[in-house]
Amino acid sequence: MVAHLLSLKWRLLLNGFRRSPWQIVGIVAGALYAAGLVLSAVVGLVALRWADPQTAQTVVVLGGALAVTGWAVIPLVTSAADLTLDPSRFATSAIPIRDLLPGLALAGLLGLPGIATLIAALGTVATWSRGFVPAAGALVGAVLGVLSCVVASKVVTTAVSSLLSSRRFKDISSILFVIPLVLAGPIVTAVVGGVGDSRDYLPELAAVVSWTPLGAAWSLGGELDAGNAAAAGVKLLIALASLAVLGSAWYLLLGRAMVTPAYAGGGSGKAGKAGLFGIFPATPAGAVAARSLTYWMRDPRYAGSLVVVPLLPVLFYFIGSQNGNQDLLIVVAPMTAFLLAWSISADVSYDNTAFALHLATGVRGRDDRLGRALACLSFALPLVLLFAVGSAAATGRWEWLPNILGSSLGTLFTGLGLASVVSARWTSAVPAPGESPFKKPPGNTAQTLLVQFAGMGVMAVLLLPEIAMVVTQAVTGQAAFSWIGLAAGPVFGVGFFVAGIRLGGRWLDRRGPEMFAQLADNR
Repeated sequence: MVAHLLSLKWRLLLNGFRRSPWQIVGIVAGALYAAGLVLSAVVGLVALRWADPQTAQTVVVLGGALAVTGWAVIPLVTSAADLTLDPSRFATSAIPIRDLLPGLALAGLLGLPGIATLIAALGTVATWSRGFVPAAGALVGAVLGVLSCVVASKVVTTAVSSLLSSRRFKDISSILFVIPLVLAGPIVTAVVGGVGDSRDYLPELAAVVSWTPLGAAWSLGGELDAGNAAAAGVKLLIALASLAVLGSAWYLLLGRAMVTPAYAGGGSGKAGKAGLFGIFPATPAGAVAARSLTYWMRDPRYAGSLVVVPLLPVLFYFIGSQNGNQDLLIVVAPMTAFLLAWSISADVSYDNTAFALHLATGVRGRDDRLGRALACLSFALPLVLLFAVGSAAATGRWEWLPNILGSSLGTLFTGLGLASVVSARWTSAVPAPGESPFKKPPGNTAQTLLVQFAGMGVMAVLLLPEIAMVVTQAVTGQAAFSWIGLAAGPVFGVGFFVAGIRLGGRWLDRRGPEMFAQLADNR
């Protein structure tokens, strides 16, 4: 049974290379990236052979503990667990769990994460190749450590299999995973600074972790190299006992999963509530605005773009703290206005086949454009105003507040007008409803990039009056230009907004069927 499961997993891996050429390119690129990381790790572990034993022990133990933690946490957070051999698929096969469990465990090693972890773990043998006994202990520890990684991952994913099968959980966890990616710069800087300030603390931390299930297996080579055979024996027992406990927990959870597979069906809803449709006016534009705002609130593809906005002040504050000048915070409001306004440039593409409702009901293009823009404006306007006032208060540069407000409002209204024109003429390859908001489907990628960059260029040209007032105030230092910018921004912005709604509406009236045909091609 073990050999059969391994052959199944191997066939699934090979089938990944029988897809479209671009998917093969993605797989190869991922494999090369993983190979680079593994090579760097192995080179570092080999170099540790000539390092101080305490330093080598600290790096190996803490690195191994992070590996075990990552295997247990990352699949849960990113919904990226390997479910190619999902236990629920064997529920009708009547396979004894004692035969299924070892096969699934070894099959978990087949794949980029498993192979990379195994190679890096074997690199610790080179670290402790200062003698036969430490190298042998490191080899045993590497095997136990890798098995602990795989089994810990299986325990977590099996325990939350019902959550992992839930589309809402996948969407939310994927969106939350973006937060540390966006804040990668501040996080890495803080970690590096913390490590630099606590070099003496890390060996003590590694010594404590080495007595826990996370680091016991990884510390065997170092203990034997130091001649601590008794400590190595105790830690070997800790590693074996931890693996046994994880295996027992997985055995029980696997038995429950085989009997009661996860159910991903939808829930029942209550009828009779109009929701946002009862708040917006009973007009075609109001109905479109209510539907669009409902998407903003419930569709993870829209929420994926919104999650970045609250993090912008953090990023700009971090950048300012590096040079001791927080004046860069005044850019937060115009940047937020641009991101939110431009986000509706692919609104029709996100509709997918639901755009047929607009065509079938005869909604005028002007009402369609206005409704989508009002939906975005309903939350973008308060947020932009809040960021504008907040940035002036944080920096103490109140003389810039009128210009910040003018440029932010001009950017918001101008961007909404331009996006209303762009989304009425071109479609983009976006994730389909129900897919991950960060999935990039194959499609008209070249056209999408060209339209996006060209649109941003046009946006910069339309914002020249606001930019001119900001530059003039910065050069002359005269506050009068700030008040001129406050007046110019809304005037030019609203003008471009009205023009964009009308032009986009006319284009949509003429090209509605062609737009729907393009949406079908992008699926």
